Amino acid sequence: MPGIWQIGCNTIETSINFYFIEFLMNIQNSINEFKRAQESIPGGVNSPVRAFKSVHGDPIFIKQAKGARITDIDGNEYIDFVSSWGPMILGHADERVINAIQTAAILGTSYGAPTVAETELAELIKKMVPSIELVRMVNSGTEATMSALRLARGFTGRDLVIKFQGCYHGHADSFLIKAGSGALTLGYPDSPGVTQGTAKDTIIAHYNDLSSVEEIFKQKGDQVAAIIVEPVPANMGVILPEPGFLDGLRKITYKYGALLIFDEVISGFRLAKGGAQEYYGVMPDITALGKIIGGGLPVGAYGGRKDIMNRLAPLGPVYQAGTLAGNPLAMSAGLATLKIINETRGFYNELDRKSSLLEIGFRENLQNTGIPGVINRIGSLMTLFFTEEKKVNSYDTAVKSDTGRYARYFKLALENGIYLAPSQFEAAFISLAHTDDDIEKAVKAGLRAVEIIKTQ
Repeated sequence: MPGIWQIGCNTIETSINFYFIEFLMNIQNSINEFKRAQESIPGGVNSPVRAFKSVHGDPIFIKQAKGARITDIDGNEYIDFVSSWGPMILGHADERVINAIQTAAILGTSYGAPTVAETELAELIKKMVPSIELVRMVNSGTEATMSALRLARGFTGRDLVIKFQGCYHGHADSFLIKAGSGALTLGYPDSPGVTQGTAKDTIIAHYNDLSSVEEIFKQKGDQVAAIIVEPVPANMGVILPEPGFLDGLRKITYKYGALLIFDEVISGFRLAKGGAQEYYGVMPDITALGKIIGGGLPVGAYGGRKDIMNRLAPLGPVYQAGTLAGNPLAMSAGLATLKIINETRGFYNELDRKSSLLEIGFRENLQNTGIPGVINRIGSLMTLFFTEEKKVNSYDTAVKSDTGRYARYFKLALENGIYLAPSQFEAAFISLAHTDDDIEKAVKAGLRAVEIIKTQ
């Protein structure tokens, strides 16, 4: 029988495969559509993680979503903890956001000219994120980080950039760089198509290891334009910064005249109104944003100090442009979303309460079954690592996780109506639309999953 779980001992234990036979019969439309998609789209998907390869399967195809629920094309409903990888902090198809999009669409979808909505969203971003004095809209998180890096180089007149192993900043060439053999070794390309010339300008440091950063600056500090970092990494799973780490980066960049770029595409407006920089009290020079500021539509932005942002064209020599940048649909959706966040009393307290219930439940599941694991959570971002490690606080500790066990857990959860990230090294996103009942169902499904895994 064909199926998304690739039945057979090569991918997963026979007993668990048998457990999924009934489920496979209920997703035949997704199975067929994936075959069809592969005939026209590379790998059948438009973003690699959607292919479910990390969990040894093929994707389910989604038809619609509302609140905390998504429904596939076979009519199966799931409680969604992916939330479109973060934007849906209010839940899917929030009526206030949909109304804003519809109102804007009636007037036209794009003009290639300024609109009032662009200014209004920029003003609200400035109000909510204290480090941002000016902000430029773009169309994706990758555009935001790529442009922020170019701006940092143009402002400082330096070439080198420091990024951290395990932090993901989109697919621009400068970010697809592997670590060298040591802290002072320049990176090398992590993807065909990235040149050695590009890679030589990126140096890899170790997250939560200030000494690796300090050593680089001692040797090359006058050549470093910027440090770019996810203040809370969420692309090697959620990793929390150790006390003093982010502040240490701030002090080092001040000392050597480099800029500090926070990639808050995920953490922006997710942890607090002012993002991770408000949460941790560390002010970057430039901030990259995305996801939530588009209310579910394609968007990105980068902003920072006025003297830096004024180097952008048309005021300055650093060029960046975009045909659909600031398009009225995304601006309207983002503006509606941020207004709700900004005006809802206790917004983050309630989000944290719901997220805490999920964390406590998952933690108790591990304790009750004796399966080793680590749960990292900050606000409504969370990752359950199946690992023997006592603490996961770096790339090196994250990659020791048991990805096979996570794949089994993911599949068992999905069969029980819980949609988790199809990779061990991603985050769960909790939204305001998740109810306590949703959380309870997810915890119970998680318990069933670990109990079955325990018997293998």
